[in-house]
Amino acid sequence: MNRYRVKEAADLLGVSDDTVRRWIDQGRLAATRDDSGRRVIDGGELAAYAHRLAQETPRPAPMPVVSESARNRFVGLVTQVIRDTVMAQVEIQAGPHRIVSLMSREAADDLALEPGVLAIAAVKSTNVVVEVPGHA
Repeated sequence: MNRYRVKEAADLLGVSDDTVRRWIDQGRLAATRDDSGRRVIDGGELAAYAHRLAQETPRPAPMPVVSESARNRFVGLVTQVIRDTVMAQVEIQAGPHRIVSLMSREAADDLALEPGVLAIAAVKSTNVVVEVPGHA
C-alpha cells in the first residue's frame, strides 16, 4: 500500500504543507496516522483527490506567454489506468499538469501502475515548439 506524508502529498499536489493539513482538518482529504503518529494519506485517496482537484480548478483565461519551456520530467501520482488486451492508457497528475501516456499493457503491468502509485513521466520529443509572443 502506498502512503504519503503531508509534505510528500503537498509536493505532489503543488501546494503547501499547511494547505494539505487544512484540507485534512476540513475533511476534504482523508488521512490516518502512521506508527510514528504522523499523518499519512493513502495513495489511492490522494490520486482521487488530485483528480478531483484538477477537475475543480478553473482554467485561466488565455494570456500572452512571455517565455516558457517545460522541463521534461514530471513527478506525480497515477490517477487512472485503462487497460485492454494489448494497450494501456495511464493518466498522471503532476501538480497542475495532467499527463496521459499510451503504452503496452505488459509495460503497465510490469510497472504495477494503479491509481495512487508514484510515477515519473519523462517526456522526450524530437519536435518541441517553444513560443514567446509579444507583450500585450
